[in-house]
Amino acid sequence: MTYLVPLPVVVPLLGAALTLGLARHPGWRRTVSTVALTLNVVVAGMLLALTTAGGPLVVNIGGWPPPLGIVLVADQLSALLLVVSAAVTLCVLMYSIGEGRADGESGTPLTIYHPTYLVLTAGVANAFLAGDLFNLFVGFELLLAASYVLLTLGATRNRIRAGTTYVVVSLQASILFLVSIGLVYASTGTLNMAQLAGRLDALPDNIRLLLHLMLLLVFGIKAAMFPLSAWLPDSYPTAPAPVTAVFAGLLTKVGVYAIIRTETLLFPGGRLGNMLMVVALLTMIVGILGAIAQADIKRLLSFTLVSHIGFMVFGVALGTAAGLSGAIFYVAHHITVQTTLFLVTGLIERRGGSTSMDRLGALARFAPLLAILFFVPALSLAGIPPLSGFLGKLGLMQAGVAVGGTLPWALVAGSVLTSLLTLYAIMRVWNLAFWRPLPPVRPAHLVHSAQPVPSAQPVQSAQPVLSAQPVHSAHPVHSAQPVRRETRIPTSVLVGDAGAAGRPIGMPHLPALMVWPTAALVVIGVALTILAGPLFDVSSAAADELLQRVPYVEAVYPGGVE
Repeated sequence: MTYLVPLPVVVPLLGAALTLGLARHPGWRRTVSTVALTLNVVVAGMLLALTTAGGPLVVNIGGWPPPLGIVLVADQLSALLLVVSAAVTLCVLMYSIGEGRADGESGTPLTIYHPTYLVLTAGVANAFLAGDLFNLFVGFELLLAASYVLLTLGATRNRIRAGTTYVVVSLQASILFLVSIGLVYASTGTLNMAQLAGRLDALPDNIRLLLHLMLLLVFGIKAAMFPLSAWLPDSYPTAPAPVTAVFAGLLTKVGVYAIIRTETLLFPGGRLGNMLMVVALLTMIVGILGAIAQADIKRLLSFTLVSHIGFMVFGVALGTAAGLSGAIFYVAHHITVQTTLFLVTGLIERRGGSTSMDRLGALARFAPLLAILFFVPALSLAGIPPLSGFLGKLGLMQAGVAVGGTLPWALVAGSVLTSLLTLYAIMRVWNLAFWRPLPPVRPAHLVHSAQPVPSAQPVQSAQPVLSAQPVHSAHPVHSAQPVRRETRIPTSVLVGDAGAAGRPIGMPHLPALMVWPTAALVVIGVALTILAGPLFDVSSAAADELLQRVPYVEAVYPGGVE
């Protein structure tokens, strides 16, 4: 069954090629993308079952033996993350298709979205399966090249500015990664990670420490660890909701995955464990302090994303089986919950016309389903029992207590404080956006809009929506698009007077094909709680396999490492 290993990379790439050739057929483009990502879910599930039962699976691309050829390796860690990422990318794709269908046609075609999105998916899968450092670099570059395009779709001023920051930081990290790869090859004569597991141990301590620090710096940038995280809150919130969701859910976790892989396979022993613990603590605290200072939901969630990377680094820094198990469980939880919350934020923006908490209110009354979709993953993110966020944090804190010492105890205390502040931040969103009455009407209502808006119609903007067809979207009143005219919006639209449908005028219904993928992710998040026992068994087995190193090395080199 080793033929299954390359499919999570090959299938999306084939789908991207097909969708490029179907530029004039949006329906077929949607179908091809959906089928490709559905196949990815099935294949990832099969890989997880096979690796759990029989250990790592290895494919030598082109029949070239390692280290000459490209090696793809699926073990329990990579297979678990493939399952979660495949489910998330499929749901986000369905959300974006629903958004496009709801918003109709516009003069700006976005036919590049589907192939680019599929290339991003292939890059993520390739990074999870890479068996050598250079192929890991290729996986990062695939997903980064696609993310550059997705982040700047629509070419608004804010997106170009944010995209420029993102590109500059990513290119610097990529250059540093290439330099690190060159130094590793010069020191060991190989980039194959199974070979490196033995050869790096034989290097002098100072050279090994330098290589370790350089790779950790690269992956720290990509994972948005403090103090290398300043780029993220300025970049992610400007993108359309589906793009922000998949970025928040997956891209930083690829960096976390690379840290887990290198810290266990290439640099075991926790020599930089104390430094990582300090970084984890600072990432938690600084990130969540940034979150509670925000008035915009997207920026608030972006800072919580940074903060909760600290929990994952906490588990890795401990260097124990329990710590790694908790980190792996928390990665799976956080991919699902963070993606869900950003999709819900897109629905909030569509329903309430803004993501600014100063301009929202009464959504629980007028959109009770939307309130539920926000409330459940938000509580899980904060770590309220018995949800998966609580279980993951509990596992990490128990691992810290078991290790003991000043830094582990400081991390346990920091985890509790971060969880309480996360609860405060998301309850602030709940109170302001969902629970309180609508804000009062201001004296003047000059609002930027692409078209005049009748009093009984939703406020429209020129913001493009990711879809399989050209679209325009009912998004925030203050659009990020260039202003073409000023339109005086009637008071009834802004204050939210009840219309005939029992909702405020100007608050459109939410399209079912946007709501149901979001609801599916909420259900998956709840399932992580219900199936927490089996999931912890998988994450514990993956952690043991990582710490042993032998199953991985012997799978790549059955006859022994050369």
